[in-house]
Amino acid sequence: MKSPSKDTPRVRLRWSRYHGTMIAVPADGAMRDRLVSALGAVLGIVATGLLVGGLTRAGTHMPLLIAPLGAAAVLLFAVPASPMAQPWPVLAGNTVSAIVGVSIARIGADPIVASGLAVGGAVAAMALLRCLHPPGGAVALTAVLGGPVIEASGYGFVLAPVMVDTILLLAMAWSFHRFSGHSYPHRATHVADPPQPLPGDFTREDLRRALADYPDLLDVAFEDMEEVLLAAEHHAAVRRGQVRPGA
Repeated sequence: MKSPSKDTPRVRLRWSRYHGTMIAVPADGAMRDRLVSALGAVLGIVATGLLVGGLTRAGTHMPLLIAPLGAAAVLLFAVPASPMAQPWPVLAGNTVSAIVGVSIARIGADPIVASGLAVGGAVAAMALLRCLHPPGGAVALTAVLGGPVIEASGYGFVLAPVMVDTILLLAMAWSFHRFSGHSYPHRATHVADPPQPLPGDFTREDLRRALADYPDLLDVAFEDMEEVLLAAEHHAAVRRGQVRPGA
């Protein structure tokens, strides 16, 4: 068998060539924080379930926890800096989605059509109220497809379990992040003092225009993006010798 010459191209199947399209790597690479967030999710869901159980009347058949709360826990504990994980989007997003879902369910339309209307209506309502929260879509869907108990509760579903669960989970997230080292509710912090303006540096208006031209929505606060870019410019200026380290 003839061995391949040096000029013969070789096909190399490298995982690194494909993993970027299949597995999104977190920009911060903070695996330890991801694992700590799992503990936070455990404590948050368990504590919320126990607390809401103590607040609920004995003999009620309404579920103590609803599935969308699991999705909310991922945001609250794993990505607390996300704009979609802040208190207003979480509470208002779940609440308005529950109202929309119950309202659509009471129309009595075909379940499939009602499901689409509920989720679409929830997205529109959250967008208008500036409280976009992905689990809200699941809350609206639960109001339509949750079964006889949820259907019979009507708008009571909005108060309990949706609002009660959400408020308690928010309280658990706030308490947990007091010890995790993350700010919650999140506020942008100055990670590095930017250098004095240099020729070619971007301005805040430049960043706003760039985001307006960007074709997709980014799940990051404008202030956080600005801080990271300013810090990157600072490091670049230090590397080029334009400013002294620590200046």
